[in-house]
Amino acid sequence: MPKIIVLPHEELCPDGNVIEVEKGTSVCNALLKNDIDIEHACDQVCACTTCHVIIKEGFDTLEPSDENEDDMLDKAWGLTPESRLSCQTIVEEDLTIEIPKYTINLAKEG
Repeated sequence: MPKIIVLPHEELCPDGNVIEVEKGTSVCNALLKNDIDIEHACDQVCACTTCHVIIKEGFDTLEPSDENEDDMLDKAWGLTPESRLSCQTIVEEDLTIEIPKYTINLAKEG
C-alpha cells in the first residue's frame, strides 16, 4: 500500500505522520480517516481551496490537475507549482505532503 508522509503542521499534525493508504483514495479522505482534520469546506467537490496541500515528493506520480482544479488553486493561499487540492489528488504511489499554515477560509466550523 502507498504511504502518505505528512510533514508537521502546528495545529493539525504537530509531529507529522506516516499513513498507509489504499490506492485510489483521495489525499483528503486519507487525512480525515487518520484524524488529521484538514479543512474541506465544500465537501470535497472542488469548489473551494480549503483542502490545499503542497506535494513535496511524488508529484510526478499524480494524474494532472484539470482546469476546474487549476482555477480553484489560483485562489489558494501560498500557491506553489506543486500545489494540489487534496480532495482531487488520488494516491497511487507514496507521497510527501505539506499542509499550508493558512487557508482562505474566514470561518472554521467546530
